[in-house]
Amino acid sequence: MEYARLGTSGVKVSRICLGMMSYGSPEHRPWQLDIDAARPIVRRAVEGGVTFFDTADMYAMGRSEEITGELLRELFPRREDYVLATKVYSPMGPGPNDRGLSRKHIMAGIDASLRRLGTDHVDLYQIHRFDPETPVEETMEALHDLVRAGKARYIGASSMWAWQFAMCQYTAASHGWTRFVSMQNHYNLLYREEEREMNPLCLDQGVGVIPWSPLARGLLAGNRDRDRSGPTTRARNDAMVEKWYADAEFDIVDATRAVAAERRVAPARIALAWLLGRPAVTAPIVGATKAAHLDDAVAAVDLELDEAEVARLEAPYRPRPVMGHR
Repeated sequence: MEYARLGTSGVKVSRICLGMMSYGSPEHRPWQLDIDAARPIVRRAVEGGVTFFDTADMYAMGRSEEITGELLRELFPRREDYVLATKVYSPMGPGPNDRGLSRKHIMAGIDASLRRLGTDHVDLYQIHRFDPETPVEETMEALHDLVRAGKARYIGASSMWAWQFAMCQYTAASHGWTRFVSMQNHYNLLYREEEREMNPLCLDQGVGVIPWSPLARGLLAGNRDRDRSGPTTRARNDAMVEKWYADAEFDIVDATRAVAAERRVAPARIALAWLLGRPAVTAPIVGATKAAHLDDAVAAVDLELDEAEVARLEAPYRPRPVMGHR
């Protein structure tokens, strides 16, 4: 495993981040694993050198945070040995203040997350989306106060327009408040619109990019064919694939499979190696429900693609509508 600074911050993270959304309750989503099924996979990640773990309050309505906290306490001797990230924004109850990025919800959200995680702080506290209903000043000051209180070491953001992210950073800087050190955005071989504005902004401003859905909800791992059939539980129960990815994207999937076949490795390894080689990318957030998923992700760190392979992977891409901001 390799380790890198998250943007220009001082904290170092493993170049693979384990996304914990896959762990929660099968009753919540059919493809989620309970804690007993998740344990050997998370252990495999730790054994492979992964020290960076990402969850959110809304994953399985808090159950993912509970599992994350319990397993990390089991598998690491010290709290200082891993980097723990979670998020706030999404609805966590029926009330009008149970969502968004108001000071009220952020303060309530961090305390609830810390209780579920079983820790007194998170290393990275992220806003899950941009909240157009709350003044940016209110959100950024509240996040700054969490850092000052020791409940969060750093703060980060997730998918939004580049101008919104720039506005947040400018607001924080102009008031002397804490700025975001990371951007968790939708970025993979099938969706590269972030290369137009967001990724160059992050590179210029020293913000680490930690892409979500690096394998395009499994498409780049080969879990679906052109006829939309798929062997995995998630492939059969994920309506977002139909919404976000069209048949044309299978030309990129085919190119990924071809390069993988020549390299004699899994397609997922090729897709992740491409992403790890992109400017500004610190660590893709990888979901894993099988040990083999983890093995491919860890192995991708050491796989360097040549220019010809990169060109083949990128050639079929066509511009597409922006997705994932809401």
